[in-house]
Amino acid sequence: MNPCGSPSTLPLLGLLLESKLRSRSCFYSGRQLLRAYAERQFNAFLWISLIGVTLLLLRRVARLFRLWSEGSKLPGPPCPSFYGHCNLFSRENFSDVLSGFHERYGSIFKLWLGPTQLLVSVKDPEVVKEILLKAEDKLPLTGRAFHLAFGPSSLFRSSYDEVQKRRESLSVELNTSLLKSINVIPVTVLDSINNKITVAMAKGSANSEQISRHIAFTILGATLFGETFLTWSKASIYEKLLMSVAKDACFWASYNVTPFWRRGFWEYHSSCSKLRCLTQEIVQLCSKNRVRCCNQRSSANPKDKGLEAAYDGLACSSAMMSSSFFPDEICSILCSSEELSANIMGVMFHGYLTTAGLICNVLVRIVKHPEIQDQIYSEIVMAKKGLLKDKQNVDDMILLTATVYESARLLPAWPLLQRCSLENDLHLKCGAIIPAGAVLVVPVQLVQMDGSSWGKDATEFNPYRFLSIAQGRSVSAYHTGARACVGQKFVIYGVVSLLASLLEHYEIRLKPGSETDLKLSTNNSILQLHPSPELVFIKRSD
Repeated sequence: MNPCGSPSTLPLLGLLLESKLRSRSCFYSGRQLLRAYAERQFNAFLWISLIGVTLLLLRRVARLFRLWSEGSKLPGPPCPSFYGHCNLFSRENFSDVLSGFHERYGSIFKLWLGPTQLLVSVKDPEVVKEILLKAEDKLPLTGRAFHLAFGPSSLFRSSYDEVQKRRESLSVELNTSLLKSINVIPVTVLDSINNKITVAMAKGSANSEQISRHIAFTILGATLFGETFLTWSKASIYEKLLMSVAKDACFWASYNVTPFWRRGFWEYHSSCSKLRCLTQEIVQLCSKNRVRCCNQRSSANPKDKGLEAAYDGLACSSAMMSSSFFPDEICSILCSSEELSANIMGVMFHGYLTTAGLICNVLVRIVKHPEIQDQIYSEIVMAKKGLLKDKQNVDDMILLTATVYESARLLPAWPLLQRCSLENDLHLKCGAIIPAGAVLVVPVQLVQMDGSSWGKDATEFNPYRFLSIAQGRSVSAYHTGARACVGQKFVIYGVVSLLASLLEHYEIRLKPGSETDLKLSTNNSILQLHPSPELVFIKRSD
């Protein structure tokens, strides 16, 4: 028998073998087609990416050439090196440097801080107003610094378009409806401030800078969180941590690539996490007290059982106490669920520094001019006639309000206002063109002490120049531009109300032996008086 089978089976085996070879050939040809298709798609993706990156780089190069072209038309000193005038920032008072350049080159001049960074300083008041109205963006570094320190925020971003709606809503609420309640500072807040003054006076005197910071922190914390903040055991830790985190934010944000290899960065990151945890803790404490308050109201009056349900419909209503100045409208503006902590920390940081600086400045001015302090006290006594003990009429305290304005004029909270236009060139009425991406700075103190605008006594303390503004309750001289402080008017009223309460109960004097000449210095971009004088609070007899 044939081991290979009968002759009739041979063609069948050949057909099977041929079929397998054909199927395998088809399989391999299919894989080759898929591979070729994938290669073509990948190559197309690479070409599109290359074209996109090239166009992006060409756009940046074009903007860079435009920056060089338009920047060269502005007056200013020539570049000393490839890095420009970066070394000038190491000076103790950068405003003095800008003052010298303004005297040499006029009201608008440029400084190259490097091959891609152009700084333009503006001093003329009319041009300043025009720039603040047109340049609505913040520096990208500012946005990165706030994001790094506090997290994502809907109030503190570089692009104005991203924050415009919420800032405008917050400004309307702060500077209109809330002004009706600012005439009254809660007794618990005043008691807390009086305790801080008593503790400081036990040592013989109070440092003006430290006591002003404690007062500002107490007022702002009570405003945001209500009475819960006054009894919070970690308030002092929160204050120190907030200042520490904010101080180092710009340094770590200046890295183009996150410096994960540096130990100091991770220590800073840990501090930021602790600050966020403390913020969430105080919010939770306020939430518990708010619910407890609602339950007490509901049990006392069955008609109020719907209050708690109404509060639940707001994003952060549980974070505010009923004794807080902030109504529910402010809560819903300040917070979205993921940005609550960042917005609160940002408001705390800005409000804390500016309010503390203003309070300290006013206290120093009135102790150096006791005759004005006496006139203010007489004004307070007259304004309180016919009112209840714990109430006061801020509108009748014209001289005190004018003193606050004048103090802010001589020593603004920040030495420089910084703006930029990220996308469009600024065409000014004077004919100058500020290219997009240029850093615009306004040396505030130079503008507010300019003799052509404020007279021959521009450098002297004279609150009477603001009597008409104080009487008309106008703050237009200090509230210019879309990026102006959203709570500026609210803060002015609040500081006036606070000072009225302090001066009603205390006579404030300089500590004997501390009558030294006060000089300006810049610390962390904040103008300060040094040496910080020691104050004595003398209780007035009822």
